[in-house]
Amino acid sequence: MKAKTITATLAAAFLAGILACGTAMAEENADVVRVTALKGPTAMGMVQMMDQAQESGAYDFSVLAAVDEVAPMIAQGKTDIAAVPANLASVLYNNTEGKVQVLGINTLGVLYIVDHGAEVASVEDLKGRTIYASGKGATPEYSLNYILSGNGIDPEQDVTIEWKSEHAECLAALLEDEEGIALLPQPFVTTAQMKDEKVHVSLDLTEEWDKLQADAEKPSGLLTGVTIVRKEFAEEHPDLVAQFLEDYRASVEFAQTDVEGAAALIGSFDIVPEQVAVKALPFCNITLIEGQEMQDKLSGYLNVLFEQNPKAVGGALPGEDFYYSE
Repeated sequence: MKAKTITATLAAAFLAGILACGTAMAEENADVVRVTALKGPTAMGMVQMMDQAQESGAYDFSVLAAVDEVAPMIAQGKTDIAAVPANLASVLYNNTEGKVQVLGINTLGVLYIVDHGAEVASVEDLKGRTIYASGKGATPEYSLNYILSGNGIDPEQDVTIEWKSEHAECLAALLEDEEGIALLPQPFVTTAQMKDEKVHVSLDLTEEWDKLQADAEKPSGLLTGVTIVRKEFAEEHPDLVAQFLEDYRASVEFAQTDVEGAAALIGSFDIVPEQVAVKALPFCNITLIEGQEMQDKLSGYLNVLFEQNPKAVGGALPGEDFYYSE
């Protein structure tokens, strides 16, 4: 799926799984919460839970490299809670008639434009260049398009975006091309810099987003990921969801405050190497934002995407039931 839009594909897979499995979807052990995260900040924020689960058995974690693997996991009843790109959560909600809910925002802005020699000093400098990127049909694509368009650059005509299926492929392409420019999230930015000292962070997309939103009545922020739950699971097991959130808060705080300890676990779970995690963690914007603050931030972000391209959020903004509340 190197150059295909993933949102429609993932949503279709999710919906097909729901229709096929229906309410007959059985859980082998309802007391074990199955959680899926992506390699990167979302998994990094869960490492304390992952470590403790080895003894307690409370959680069964799957850590995947590609986002297109996540929705089928939910659809097939193989996971109960999953970390996904923020816009994909809305797409899944719309395409499954509200069968998923957002528990919280797990990652703020982590996207950066990098190059090999400080060639890019402003968004305008991207015009006419080729950008290696991963995340077509998800947060990276829509965030990049919004920032390019807001600076007078047509993403279809004025730049060439070479889409890769995974961030690791994007990183490899950058390192092989001395004149390359890439859109990378943390911790892949740190990995690139450790492999090639010439790699330079040119633009912080979070800062560029904020510039475009500066005059908005209710400025939105750039979000990367959220954690969703199957609505059926949340309704049937509110106690398990509440315990998950309690444990998740503690795990996020651990990742934020004990960088060396968290980095050691991140390395042991093969999310990213420990030496990369130590340097990258302070820049990964790992968080857990819940309740009304979550709804305000996420709804504002989704509204920006909707105005840019309704398909980015599944054709319509989600209803109030999209936002989980205890």
